[in-house]
Amino acid sequence: MTTLRAPRTAAAAAGLAALAVLALPALTGCGTQAAGAAAPGPVTPGEGRSIRATQVSHVTDVHEATGTTLLEGPVLDGRGRLTVVDVTAPAGEPKVLSVDVTTGRHRGVYTDRTGAYTSAQLSPYDGRMYLTDFASGSVVSIEPDGSDPRTFFSGKVDGSAMTPDDLAFDADGHLYVSDAHGTEPDETDGRIVRIDRDGERATVLADGLAQPNGIMFDPDLAGLWISELTEDTLSYLLLDAGKTAVTSRHEAVHVDGGLAQTDSIAVDADGNLYQGLHGRPAIAVYSKYGARLATVELPAEAAAGLRSATNVAIAPGRRTAYTTVSGPDGGYVYRFEALAEGIRQSNGG
Repeated sequence: MTTLRAPRTAAAAAGLAALAVLALPALTGCGTQAAGAAAPGPVTPGEGRSIRATQVSHVTDVHEATGTTLLEGPVLDGRGRLTVVDVTAPAGEPKVLSVDVTTGRHRGVYTDRTGAYTSAQLSPYDGRMYLTDFASGSVVSIEPDGSDPRTFFSGKVDGSAMTPDDLAFDADGHLYVSDAHGTEPDETDGRIVRIDRDGERATVLADGLAQPNGIMFDPDLAGLWISELTEDTLSYLLLDAGKTAVTSRHEAVHVDGGLAQTDSIAVDADGNLYQGLHGRPAIAVYSKYGARLATVELPAEAAAGLRSATNVAIAPGRRTAYTTVSGPDGGYVYRFEALAEGIRQSNGG
C-alpha cells in the first residue's frame, strides 16, 4: 500500500487528528499499514523455536480521533517501571505512559498538542528520556516522570528536515537516529544521523536507505544494527573509534516476513537480535551471524486482533523481556523470556 509523506511544515503538524487522517499510514509501524493483514499461524520451518509471550497489560484502545493506536518505545527505568509511547494518541490523551509490569496498571505521564512520538530511550549522560517526534522532525527530552519537556534538537540536517523514527545512545550520551526521511515505498533517501549530546551538531553517518526504522548498538558498542522497513533487511554499520563515521556497511539479514515488515531492533548480551515486525504480532530472533533462532509469538486467540509487535525491551541483567503490541483490539504489553540477559542497549529505542 502506498504511504503518504508525513507533513513537515508547522501548519501541517498543528493538529495530530488531521495528521493522523492524512498521514497515518506513514506513522504506523512506524511504516506502512498492512491493510487486512492476516493473523499469524504457528511458527513455520526455518523460523526457529517458538517462544510464547503472555499479556502484561492492556494499555490503550483505538482512539476515536485517529482511528488507531500504536504502542512503541518500551524502556525500563532503574526501578523496573516500563514506559511506552502511543504514536497515534491525539492531543490531550496520554502520549507517554508508565506501566506497572507487576499489576498491569498504567497511567499517562506526558502529552502535548502536536507530537507523534515513535520511540523512547534513557540517556546514559543525563538520565532524561528522549523521544523522537515523527510529526515535527525533532527530538524532545523529558524527565522520566514526564516533567520539564524540552526540545533537544530540531531543524534541518544537511539541508533537509528529519523524519526521526528510532534512536540509540552510545556510552557518552551521543544520539544515533534512524531518519525515515522518505515515506513512499520506492524512496531510498533515508539516513542514519548522529547528534552530539549537547544537541549542537548533527552529522549524516549513512544515507540512501529505504525507510530506516530500527537502530541499536551491538554489545561492544562497535557498530550499529539498523533495519530498513521497505526492504525487510537488517544491516550492520561498523563505526570508527570516535563513532563519528561509518567505516564499513553491509546487509546482514533478509527477513522473510511475507506481509510483515521490519520495525525496531533490540539486542541482548550475547548479541542476538530481536527484530520487531509490523504486519504480524511477532518478534523474529536472529543470532549476530544471521541464523534464525526463534520467533516470539502471542497466543492465537490474542494475535487475531493485533497487527504488530513493534519493539522490545529486555531488563538489564535479566532475561525478562517486554514487547509492545498493537492492532484493532488496542495496544498491549506482553512479556517473554529472552535468549540471554539484557544490557543497556536492550532497553528502549
